[in-house]
This record gives sequence, C-alpha cells and structure tokens, in this order.
Amino acid sequence: MTFYQPAYADQETAVVTAPAAELKVFNRSILTFRATLLGETPKVRMQRAEAVINEMIGGTEDLDIRIDAIQDSYLVLLGERRAFIVTPKDTDADISVADAATEAAKRLETVVTESQQARSVRFLLVAGGFSVVATLLYLALLRLAAYVQRKLLSWLPKKIRRHHDVLKVGQTPLFDTSNLFPVFRRLLALLYWIVVLLLTYEWLTFVLRRFPYTRPWGESLDNYLLNLAGYLLDAIVSAIPGLVIALMIFFIARGASAFSKRILERLARPGTISWLNEETLHPTMRLTALAIWLFALAMAYPYLPGAGTDAFKGLSVLIGLMISLGASSVVGQAAAGLILTYTRTLRPGEFVKIGEHEGTVTELGMFTTSIRTGLGEVLTLPNSMITGTVTKNYSRVVQGAGYVVDTVVTIGYDTPWRQVEAMLLEAASRTAGILQTPRPQVFQTALSDFYPEYRLVAQAVPSEPRPRAELLSLLHANVQDVFNEYGVQIMSPHYLGDPEHEKRVPKEGWYAAPAQAPHDQGDAQ
Repeated sequence: MTFYQPAYADQETAVVTAPAAELKVFNRSILTFRATLLGETPKVRMQRAEAVINEMIGGTEDLDIRIDAIQDSYLVLLGERRAFIVTPKDTDADISVADAATEAAKRLETVVTESQQARSVRFLLVAGGFSVVATLLYLALLRLAAYVQRKLLSWLPKKIRRHHDVLKVGQTPLFDTSNLFPVFRRLLALLYWIVVLLLTYEWLTFVLRRFPYTRPWGESLDNYLLNLAGYLLDAIVSAIPGLVIALMIFFIARGASAFSKRILERLARPGTISWLNEETLHPTMRLTALAIWLFALAMAYPYLPGAGTDAFKGLSVLIGLMISLGASSVVGQAAAGLILTYTRTLRPGEFVKIGEHEGTVTELGMFTTSIRTGLGEVLTLPNSMITGTVTKNYSRVVQGAGYVVDTVVTIGYDTPWRQVEAMLLEAASRTAGILQTPRPQVFQTALSDFYPEYRLVAQAVPSEPRPRAELLSLLHANVQDVFNEYGVQIMSPHYLGDPEHEKRVPKEGWYAAPAQAPHDQGDAQ
C-alpha cells in the first residue's frame, strides 16, 4: 500500500486554509480536522474518514485499530484501510500529535464496540430491562419523597406547638409560631423539588448510558454533574483559609470595639476629658466602633470568597457609585448631627426655639432632631437646617430642668414706666410655675415712636415642669388682669398728629400705685 512509503509523507503539506470539521460517528466525536492535507480541506477529510468508518463498522468482520507514524504525522488504520491521518496542525499546541492520534484511536475503538452492541438484540434487551428497573425505582423514590414531605408537614405543627415555649426570653417569645410553619413549608417544598430534580437527573443519565447511541449524552450529563460537584468542592475548600482569616479579623475587631468602649467609658468620668461627657459618650462610642469595623472590613475584603472575581469587583464599583451619588445629603446631615452633639448646641430636655419652631428637645439624633411643642406636636427637624439657623436656648442658663419664660408688651408713653414694671412683676408673682428666686426682671428693650417696649424675663420652676405654651398662657392672663385692675390699657397708641395735650408723665406721677418712691422703700425697710 503506497501510503506506508516515506515518499507519500514527503509529498504531504498541511496548512490551515479552511474551517475546521469535526469527525462524529455514531453520535460520538472522534477528531476535529483543522489542516488542509494534499489539497483536501478539513471538510473533505472528515467526509472521507466518515465514509470509510461507516463502511467498515457496517460489516461483520472483527476490526483491528492501530496507528502508524509517518514522519511528524500519524496514520490511524481501521482493519487494513486508512481511516484518517492526524497531522500536527490538527492538534492543540499543548497536545502532541502522538497523544492526539492515540486518543482518536481509542474513541474509534469505542465507536466500533458500540456499533457492535447496537446490532446485538441480547444487549439491547438487557439494556431495556435495566432501564425499566431504573424507571420503576425512580418512580418509587419520587413517591417516597412525596410521602416523607407529607409526613413532615403533618408532624411539624405539632412539634412547633409543643416546643414554642422554648423560644422565649423571659416572657417574650422570640418568634411568632404562626409564622414559622409557612417558612418550614416553603423550605420543605424547596428541598422536595431539589430531590426530584436530582433523582430525575440521575435516572436520565443512567438510562441514556444503557444504549450505545445515547451513551455519549449520558456520559456528558454525568461528567457535568461530577465537574460541577468538584468545582463547588474545590471552591469551598479553597475558600476555607480566607474565611478563617476573615473571621479572625472580625473577632479581633469585635474585641477592639469592646475594649474601646470600656476605655471611653472611663475617660468620660468627670474631671478626665472635658469634651467627653455623658452626652458625647454614646456618639463617640458609635463612631469609634464604626471606624474599627470599617477598617476590619477593608482588611478582610481580599480574603472573602469571590473578592477577586470580576462580578464581585463590578458589584463593589456599583455600590460605591450609588453611595457617592446618593450619600451627599446623608453625609451632610450626619456631619451636622456631629456638630450639634460635640458643640453641645442642644441637649435633650432643653427648651429651644429653632427658626419659627419652639419646644422641648426630646431626641438628638445623627440625622434629625425631634422637639415637642407646647401644643402637643412633635416636630422632626433636619440637623443641617438647625446648624444653618439661629437657635435660641431657653434652658442653658437655668440651673436644673427649668427654662426661661419671656413676654413683650408695648405701653404708651403716658403710663409711667415704673408702674408698668411693677405690674409686670406682680403678674409674674401671681403665675404658678414661675420661680421667684432669681426674681423676674423687666427690660425696656426699645423706645419706639408711639410706645416703649417692655420685656418680662422669668425662670420656670424646675421642680414643677409645665409646657411653655401653657405657662405663657397663664402669664398673659395674669398680665391682662393686673393691667385692668390698675386701669392701664395694653392697646398701643398710634396717631397721625400731635395730641391736644402732651403725652408725658409729670414727676409727681412717676410713682403711681403700685410703684413705690425710693423714700417709701427705705421706710418699708
């Protein structure tokens, strides 16, 4: 036969000039031709080899498969005929021509064996019998899985009702038992369908591998499942060292957070650090713990499973972009909250006026501050608004839990100022809830064109807390009563021309009742 001679090998030239063609016989891949050999494209080589193999395996003779080397190529023989030639251009760079030819010969031998099995009636009957048995076992296992699921669904409610008292802290249940059963039912349903899918997969793999023509499909299914299980197992095993290191970092962070908490509690004792007190202790502890955990997360990030994958990196970039776009206002609010906390502008329990809103501070948070007005309203104000607005604090100069109460009246110049001051002080003394020590004071804050402006400033009694709106209402009522008793109108004068008589107070009228002259005060003493 001429193809054994070296002269034939000298004439062959293999170059890649056409698309690759896969040689597939009896549903099994044998070799992929990539090179053009002696003018024959890979497709022509594949068709020629397929025709020879089909012709040979269709006969009744026993076929011997062997390979012969021809310089740098290998000839695969089927019986006494050439099946195909494997050239260096037909193989991958990491596989030698000899190994590729050997593997192709093994696959061809498998094809020959399977073709003989496919023509054997006895073999097909045995394969069909095994398939029937596997199908009956598969159906029985499906019924068993459904039976176990039903039994567990009927057993779980009784078990939950019997042991629901165990899931308690004191007298408070940790879980609502009425919500546990739907969760377990869904978990059981998920587990049931996983078992059904695995049984179906294994049954289908087993049946396909019984018959020669479908055996490659069954082998591919089996190999896929094994490769998937191996991949998952390798991923789990390879992730264990990183997880251990990450857990160690988190445990160290937890210990450091607890240690910093104890240190800050000691530093917050009076006389240690001026800025660290009972008010700033808790936010400082939270900020310290946040910094420790963020540092721990940054250190543990490279050791987390999947941290080096493109998907994980893309998710990190997406989260960072979302935070950078949406967190500007949040960061501003948090910074304003820290400013209010550490500058001690506000404290819970103090009575303040922020812009047009006034009330008692009930909560000073990181992002918002809540105040309760005297009318029963609770206002939630953004911290950034508070830092950008003038804040009046009526409680800061008061000893204890009280607050400052003030009110303004405008009385004409024809009423002696001493009389007005005395009447305002008397109204304050009549108001229950206003402290007499320190005594209330009256200030003339303005001399307008038509009237002076008098401001009464007093302090609420700390031991008798009362909403500021209610206390002001009582004070205003007493001011009206006192002014009415002494015949002084509170209505402020407004006119277009000079009055007929001068609107002034003669000296003998400076100390009209209830005001007292200086010598009278000395006599009283």
